[in-house]
Amino acid sequence: MTSRYLAISADITNLFAARNTHAVEVAILQPADPFLDMAGEDLRRRIFLTESETGQTLCLRPEFTIPVCLDHISSQAGTPRRYSYLGEVFRQRREGGNEFFQAGIEDLGDRDTAQADARSVADAHALLSLALPGQALKITLGDQTIFEAVLAALGLPRGWRMRLARAFGSSAMLEAALADLANPPRNGQLSGPVATLVLDGDLDGLAAHIAGGMEEAGLSSSAGRAPADIARRLIEKAELRSVRLSNEAFAALKGFLSIDVPLDGAATALETFATGAGLSLGVALEKFAARAKAIEALGLPTGKVQYDAAFGRPLDYYTGLVFEISAEHADRPLAGGGRYDRLLTLLGAKTPIPGVGFSVWLDRIEALRETAQ
Repeated sequence: MTSRYLAISADITNLFAARNTHAVEVAILQPADPFLDMAGEDLRRRIFLTESETGQTLCLRPEFTIPVCLDHISSQAGTPRRYSYLGEVFRQRREGGNEFFQAGIEDLGDRDTAQADARSVADAHALLSLALPGQALKITLGDQTIFEAVLAALGLPRGWRMRLARAFGSSAMLEAALADLANPPRNGQLSGPVATLVLDGDLDGLAAHIAGGMEEAGLSSSAGRAPADIARRLIEKAELRSVRLSNEAFAALKGFLSIDVPLDGAATALETFATGAGLSLGVALEKFAARAKAIEALGLPTGKVQYDAAFGRPLDYYTGLVFEISAEHADRPLAGGGRYDRLLTLLGAKTPIPGVGFSVWLDRIEALRETAQ
């Protein structure tokens, strides 16, 4: 920890201790595959990659959530358990340099997800309030589960639901996906035999055709994506192009994404939307309302917490709540986090372990502290 952050780090460490967390340190060099597979396109493009003596692909630690979860799994620690961390992360082409400090809490194993979500938002808000006394803060919440419930209620096929869910958190990707959904592009790039096999959905026949073409071209099927994977992706793309939402359903989806209200009125706004669109959001809406009540019970002013239905964060492992906290009238977040209930299973946990957490950017906090002096 550099001298620049000594004062703020002491405050953060004391807060973490008071919040009943276990302080952890994780290795700077990490296996790269979990980040490449699960971290999202935005982070994948900025990872520093290297290789071990045995040929394993490694990377400099680009964030803490995945390493903390991997260490939890390997240690076979019981849950619920709360971990805290403070250290450097490394990302390419970032303003202010390629290495910077983050601190945060990962809350694993609490089955009361509404309470754990609320506690994560409250912990992040308390940390920023401690580090930036007197600074007005704004909290923005989104919900991946609500978004996916709307997509399912609209009757979108699985392929489209997956594409839109992956785009959640990137306004550019989401706008592009919605444009394709409104006006599916024609597929004029496939040759006659391939186009016929794709149209018929003949996975085995298409894979055999692709394998034959690769063999004729002298390409090894083990050098890249397997013929079956290529065939499956081509058929999925064709299925996406064949879907066109009705004007009514498309208007409902756009109407949902336009919801942007204070949290104390968000559950009502969602109920009103669902009723007007003739949709049922079921358990997702019940969990949303329970979380809003839990946030209010922890003392956060729900009238000053904003729910934005189109708000997401560009990390693929989020499954429910997503949030960011910023200084008022500032563009860049000071803290960001969310729920990731599938992540630990994907990383190798033998049983599902729910998780939620957040990180704060110490360099952005310190810049505001210096401005205030």
